[in-house]
Amino acid sequence: MTSPAPRAPRRRRGGALGRLSGVLLLVGTLVGVAAVPVGAVLTAGADWTKKQQDQLPSQLLAPPTAQVTRIYANDGKTLITTFYDEDRHDVALGQISKTMQDAIVAAEDTRFYEHGGVDARGVARAFVNDTQSGGAQQGASTLTMQVVRNVLKEDPNLTPQERIDATADTPARKLKEAEYAIELEHRLTKQQILQNYLNIVYFGGGAYGVEAAARRVFGTTPAKLDLAQSALIAGIVQNPDVDNPISGDKTKARARQEYVLAAMAKAGTITPAQQQAALKEKLTYSGATQPNGCIDAHGATDGWGFFCDYLQRWWDQQPEFGKTVDAREDALRRGGYTVITTLDPQIQKEAAKESRAVYSLKNKKTLPIAVVEPGSGKVAALAVNRHFSNGNSTSETTNPLVSGGGSVYGYPSGSTFKMFTMLTALEAGMPLNSVYDSPAKLTTPWPDGGPGNCGGMYCPGNDNPSWMDGPRSMWNGFGRSVNTYFVHLEEQVGPAAVVAEAKKLGIAFSAPADAQLARNPGSWGAFTLGVIDVTPLELASAYATVAAEGKYCKPLPVQSIKDATGRAVPVATECKQVLSPDVARAATDAARCPVGEQSTYGKCDGGTAAQVAGIMGGRPVAGKTGSTENNMTETFVGFTRTYAAAGIANDPVNPSDHVGSSVEGLVVNAVAHTLNTAVGSDDYPGFTPPSSAIAFGS
Repeated sequence: MTSPAPRAPRRRRGGALGRLSGVLLLVGTLVGVAAVPVGAVLTAGADWTKKQQDQLPSQLLAPPTAQVTRIYANDGKTLITTFYDEDRHDVALGQISKTMQDAIVAAEDTRFYEHGGVDARGVARAFVNDTQSGGAQQGASTLTMQVVRNVLKEDPNLTPQERIDATADTPARKLKEAEYAIELEHRLTKQQILQNYLNIVYFGGGAYGVEAAARRVFGTTPAKLDLAQSALIAGIVQNPDVDNPISGDKTKARARQEYVLAAMAKAGTITPAQQQAALKEKLTYSGATQPNGCIDAHGATDGWGFFCDYLQRWWDQQPEFGKTVDAREDALRRGGYTVITTLDPQIQKEAAKESRAVYSLKNKKTLPIAVVEPGSGKVAALAVNRHFSNGNSTSETTNPLVSGGGSVYGYPSGSTFKMFTMLTALEAGMPLNSVYDSPAKLTTPWPDGGPGNCGGMYCPGNDNPSWMDGPRSMWNGFGRSVNTYFVHLEEQVGPAAVVAEAKKLGIAFSAPADAQLARNPGSWGAFTLGVIDVTPLELASAYATVAAEGKYCKPLPVQSIKDATGRAVPVATECKQVLSPDVARAATDAARCPVGEQSTYGKCDGGTAAQVAGIMGGRPVAGKTGSTENNMTETFVGFTRTYAAAGIANDPVNPSDHVGSSVEGLVVNAVAHTLNTAVGSDDYPGFTPPSSAIAFGS
């Protein structure tokens, strides 16, 4: 239905005397004075006008209201969650239906388009009615005065006491409110004031502003509110806790709707026929609230909360959102940002499914899987066989099992760390065909007081001597995961250089014990065998550096951010070339051996994860398995030019509860299937072959 053409708004911008007369009449009402001498008005005019212009708080012109921050998946449409202290999202007046605009004016300030901020006629009427009833029965606040009161009450830049003072029931406060309202009418148009009012006023049930009210009460947008809906929402404002049909009294809400419709008909903004039709309309209430924080994140089945938690941790470290973590959190919950993340729902879904195919939700062991885009650091998925929840069951946790943080440092990932030793050797000028005899057990020059040492020296062995022992190069030493070959290689370049290489590729050494060893790594012979704690996200990012031909990018959970005004907030991608492209290409060439592919020069002769080539449909892929001592954990990391994925099977509560060798193949399959989903069904760029010089030496 359509409303009759509204009357053209009339602005009353009478000068200082006109504005003063309204204020002084209000003062007279507050103190019980029947009249104010006209001479006082004439004397005070010019000085008063200048004073109000100087004293008007700037926030009244552009209200700094708390607004909802919305977090979306990488398509910019799929909502992950929202963060808010107050459920409010500002909208332009043009995004609010005309019936809603008319309804709020009829409900709260029928002479809104007639007065100049203070309605002298309304004040007089309220004064007479209150005097006759013996108490305050009828208010005289205009929409403009309510804007002033609500802005000051909600202003996050004011002290708690200043916010309390903004609503104090005192003549001084009411006078100041009226003075500000008059000056505000001089600075803003009626349309601007109405827009600010509709965005700041409280509608009960946790809904601040008309956007939240329309969504929570009727599950729609302000632009789609019809007459019956508009009148009901407008009627809530007077007593939002009681007259709200969701959290209050439905009968009283409908009574207020009838009042508003009658007021609109009396004002001429609707016809009597429209009034009756709206009264007969059957209303269906939504009552739906939007999620607030990571616990409420959508995609609970696929564990979107783990990605959300990583995003929040990232946000808390960004100085552009505040000088302190508390300030940044405040910005997240009150700033009204629109954040488009890097989360790919399809990749996340597959990663969660594959993780839970290895370990159920109720299993005490976990398989966290991370997926990263080489060359950008964009995090596409962070999944694990858990629900992101504060519950007490095994299936529920809020610990950052995939990305790390707090007291979660990660898990040993075994032979995946041989990559760092190989890169170090390549950078030192050793070619891929550097051949060494790899014995079943190798005595090193590094002291070792632990069990299994050889005369007090560290002496690691090969897990499968018959398959691993003998002369090996980087190609088949990596493909067959020969421990003694890589420990010998580490001897040649030095553990300190290998530790430094790992740091270059983003390994954080977060665990205190690991950090301590990293400060003096000269005798750390076991480092190449992956004995430190690392998260799947760190591992995927490190291998993504190799996939990106030596370009390391710090993991990044966002694509774009806009503030409440729509202004883009710069999101810096922290990328740095840490390897020469040829070194990265050579390491990639060797990393094709473990996954059942062949290197550029045909030097692969067996791999520990040969099934991966078939899972990827024969398309270019590389990667590495990792088994820790006594199979405490099992790891696989795979990569293409477009994605890298890593998963580590472990027991996050009791590391001594080993996952066992039987799960190795399952982990490989889970990560490979996740990687295959990430790259999609189409072809993707292949790997660039390394130079013959780095392959065979000059």
